[in-house]
Amino acid sequence: MQTNKQSLFPAFQCLSIPITLQKEVTIDHDGQEVAKCGFKIGGGIDQDFTKSPQGYSDYGIYVTDVTPDSAADRAGLRMHDKILQCNGYDMTLCTHKKAVQIIKKTNVLNLLVTRKGVTHM
Repeated sequence: MQTNKQSLFPAFQCLSIPITLQKEVTIDHDGQEVAKCGFKIGGGIDQDFTKSPQGYSDYGIYVTDVTPDSAADRAGLRMHDKILQCNGYDMTLCTHKKAVQIIKKTNVLNLLVTRKGVTHM
């Protein structure tokens, strides 16, 4: 049996971390409800990770910014976390646009993330 020495997605040792994030609901200047997460994402299977300013090494969905004292910050989400799942949706083979749609869909996000370098709790 021949083994493939190259991998499309390089493996790294990590721990899956569950995070529950309750979005902050506010009213905008037009009187509309706005639900804010407090984080930004980058990546996706439709993006060229070799051009990522953060230096990511695969097509995953990554947290690229966390607003201090936001819902994301208080929930424990950190910059560079890789989002594996969101509310049961597989985010590992997801386009950037689809990831944004999934995140915007509900006011509670049940996330499963990996954090490089964290191998035990």
